[in-house]
Formats: sequence, C-alpha cells, structure tokens
Amino acid sequence: MSTKQQTLITVIVPVYNILEYLPRCVQSITAQTYTNLEILLVDDGSTDGTGALCDRLAEEDERIRVFHKENGGSSSARNLALDHAAGEFIGFVDSDDYIEPDMYERLYEGLAQAMAESVRYSDPGDWRCPAIAQIGRDEVDEQGNRMPNICEPPREREFIESKDFMRELLMHRGDCSFCTKLVARRLFRKLRFPEGVLNEDFHLLVRMLEQTPGVVSLPGQAYHVFYRIGSNSRKADKEQFSRVFGDCVVNADMVEQLVAEKYPDLKPVALRFGVFQRLEYLLHIPISQMTRDNTFYKQVVAWLRKHLLPALGNKHLTRKNKVYMLRFARAPRGIRIIHKKLRGIS
Repeated sequence: MSTKQQTLITVIVPVYNILEYLPRCVQSITAQTYTNLEILLVDDGSTDGTGALCDRLAEEDERIRVFHKENGGSSSARNLALDHAAGEFIGFVDSDDYIEPDMYERLYEGLAQAMAESVRYSDPGDWRCPAIAQIGRDEVDEQGNRMPNICEPPREREFIESKDFMRELLMHRGDCSFCTKLVARRLFRKLRFPEGVLNEDFHLLVRMLEQTPGVVSLPGQAYHVFYRIGSNSRKADKEQFSRVFGDCVVNADMVEQLVAEKYPDLKPVALRFGVFQRLEYLLHIPISQMTRDNTFYKQVVAWLRKHLLPALGNKHLTRKNKVYMLRFARAPRGIRIIHKKLRGIS
C-alpha cells in the first residue's frame, strides 16, 4: 500500500447559501489525484437549499460527510469540522473557490519530503518536525478576469523558518490563508479559529507558527479564489464598511504583543504592520463614520499619533506610508475628504 493510501487527509469546506458555486468547488476536491480524502461539508445554517445540495453531493461520493448547524460563521463551521476530522493532515477550501486536481498530492509530497529530510526528528509529533506546507493561489473575478497576485509563489520548493515566515506576513508578502495549506492535525490540538471575527486565518496562523519550525512553500498556483462582490471584504455599497478592516487592526495589536514575547528583533517590522493596518482602516472607513462618538475610530487615530515619531524613523515603512501616517494623525477626516475629491474614493 502506498504512502498516499496510508495517510488520510481531511478537507474542510464551510458552506453557506452557495448553491451556484458549491458543485464546482466539491467536484474539484473529489477529482484530486490524492484519493485518500475525507471531505467534511459544514452547512452553516443555509436558507437557500444549499444544505440539501450538500446531502445530495454526499450521496455521490462516500468520502463526503455533511454536518448541519445554526449559522455561526466560517470559523465556527471550521471548528466543528475539526472536532470530527480523522485525517492526519487538514486542508481547507472555501465553498466558492476551486482547486487544481493535483493540489493535495503536491502539498502532501512536499511536506513528506521536508519531514524525511528532518530525520533527526523521527516523531512527526515533535514540534521541530515540519507541519505546514503551502502552495500559491490566484484570484479570478466574476467576469473571468485574473486579478493581480496577492502573494508570489517561489520558483522552486523552499523551507521558510517560522520567524522568517512571520516577517513575511508582517511585510504583507506572506500568505496567511489556510486554504492554500496542508497542516498536520496536531497543530489544532490546542488552537482553533477565533469566532465572530474576520481575518481569522492570520490570527490563528501567527500563533501556530510557534509550534512548527517553519513552512514548506511550493511553486505554482493550485488554489483559485473566486473574487465575488458581496463577500465579507468585498462590499459593493461603500457605506457597508467591512468589519475585516477593524479586525485587522485588532490583529495588529495581538501580533505586536506576540512579537514582543517570541520574536523581539521583529519589533520594527511589527510597528510597520500596525501602521499599515491602521492606514488601511482609515482609507476604507466611510467618511460618515469618522465621528467623535466612534470609539474605535478615535483609538486608531490616537495610536497613530502616539507612534508617529518612531514610525517616521522606521526603515520598513515607505515614504508614502509615512506621508499618509503624518496626514492622518493630524487631520484624518479632512484628508479623506480631499482624497475623495482627488481620487473618487469615499
């Protein structure tokens, strides 16, 4: 029996009101060249018949198991599936996305090779044994147009140590998505996705990096993100300010503390990250919400003012970053009004 048959991979798919795109997603998983899979579809309280579709898909492939629950968000759906996962390795696919047929074969073989090279750690449960592999992704919009790459994959397989991977994340060059990764189940023993927030992948991954020596990164783009207007961070109505921007600021505070404890020499990079996340917040919040009674908005501006001097001397921030920070620290609402007139951004 081959290693491929011996090792079970669990693929988790949170599902909510996604009738049109779910069949494409599931078909791309069932068609994997790595066949020893269990596929967990978690219907997160769908109201459009998606739950029944999940049940029909399970009848077509015995590897599919379906769970129905009250609506609680993607993280709660993933966490429920993790409680039932039997695979030694875990993968995640979002229900409107799809993957290349050899994605999990490539991820498994890349991780297995890295583990074999770490022969001194014969126990896969040893935290020093590689436990995460990732592959590149691309994005396609509703018209079929390919979007600019979020992250550039390497030209050949490489191993990125946890500290260096953290640096890449804080420099916005790394990929925090769990959908592009294969993760040893042992990393989920004490950790789960935070519920009730967005940008949850970043929150979990930076904590998980402490439990593995690094990440195996593979060339190519095998995960396809469907860029669909109306999803959490892609609102068509500009007054619908996505919660993701506020959650990204909260994550910046969390990672600043984590870096201080675990990677102290990355403090300047963490400062850069904190500035960048707050500038993104201020560039996207509707002007109508930039008011004195908006406590969170006021805290964002106060942080920029407090960290202005060290940020201006930070080599990791671009001149443009520093100019924006200086202007937003002084007159955030006024800058946004000017910005709207000049560039048509509200």
